[in-house]
Amino acid sequence: MFDEACAVIERALDGGVRQQIVGDVSGPRNFRTALIRLRDSMRSNVWKAGVAEFHLGRTVRVYDGLTRRDGFHVMHDWDGIADRVNEDTIPVDVLTYLADQRGGRETDAAVLSILLDYYFLHVLALLSLRVWDEGDADARLRRLDQLLEQLQGPNGSGQSFAANAETLLLLGTSHYEMDERGYDRLLAKVKTLDAPHRINVALGHAASMGSHLRFGFEATYARDTVVMRDDNVTDYPWLSFSLVTLMREYSRMRAEDIGGSGRDAIVEAVLNGLSPDARAFVGDAPATASVYEAERAEFCALFRRHEPELLAEFERYRPSPTTYSPLSFFFNFSHNVVKGAVVDALLRGEPWRLTLNDMLSGISSDDQQNVAKEALATTLMGYARANPQRIRGRPMPVIVYDPGAGRRAYSVTMQKLRE
Repeated sequence: MFDEACAVIERALDGGVRQQIVGDVSGPRNFRTALIRLRDSMRSNVWKAGVAEFHLGRTVRVYDGLTRRDGFHVMHDWDGIADRVNEDTIPVDVLTYLADQRGGRETDAAVLSILLDYYFLHVLALLSLRVWDEGDADARLRRLDQLLEQLQGPNGSGQSFAANAETLLLLGTSHYEMDERGYDRLLAKVKTLDAPHRINVALGHAASMGSHLRFGFEATYARDTVVMRDDNVTDYPWLSFSLVTLMREYSRMRAEDIGGSGRDAIVEAVLNGLSPDARAFVGDAPATASVYEAERAEFCALFRRHEPELLAEFERYRPSPTTYSPLSFFFNFSHNVVKGAVVDALLRGEPWRLTLNDMLSGISSDDQQNVAKEALATTLMGYARANPQRIRGRPMPVIVYDPGAGRRAYSVTMQKLRE
């Protein structure tokens, strides 16, 4: 089924197929009617482009059922008010919101194209949780990398989502789940991947966990580290795996005198991963650390071995008032960052060419990208402030970009590391 699904998706993403799909649903000038047509295809998982049809219903139905049994709702979000999983998928929920906001306007093909790509993103994220079912998981992740590149290539909407298939895993599992046992089982599977894939998982999760736990420290746990540790017994093993994986690679690079952008990314991700709770990994073991103590101890030993060099390299990532820093960016769940960027792109009718990975790093290709990152982070915070969630009895935004908080996070982290 996996290979069959990939073949169908590849044909749907190839050439002008998506333009044909959008063209077919864009017939009426009434935008709401076009959106309803697109929604019908999302719900049925059947896509028509002229005389061609692309059927993904069986794949989505079977894989969604298997993945739910594993403990994950990749395609569906949690409704905290109703205390249940939403009936419609996340792309359908976003489409319905857009229909309420812009349904009375003229049909916008660019917006329909972004929605179509957002649908395929979620199907690829669902497939990323099934790479271990049979065959070679590493080969299947490489296959998803190819499809993700197609999705974000010149034949699509221009909207960017993720840098690699490992980030699809992050997006597919960064939801609230009532039963968290699936995360431990998934981590055991991730540890069977080859070294390049493990490193990519670690890069994304270290940075994402850093932002996620910094948000929790400030908003949810009232700056109480002990409460944060007790409430995140699932997150800390993932963070420990990510940090030790990155430190092993850093140690190898130091031994082989390898520098450049690859080492820069690792150093930055380690700093971000340590930022919520550095003492948990370089100090005494927390009471909750028994399940990951071996990795935590290995990380601590490697860190102390390279401490002078690392602390000097960390200095390059001190947040400044003029440069975007992921230490200033904190949020509840990674998928909400992507969802927020998509919603803003839909409302403006213009895609964001920034992946989640871009937002988790201060390393930019040029000044223009640096400015774009800060603009997107600020935009997302604006939406979050306009639609706050109630946490500890108070309305709070779930996405925040605060350079002042980033500078404080850096200073506190460095202080704890030097103790």
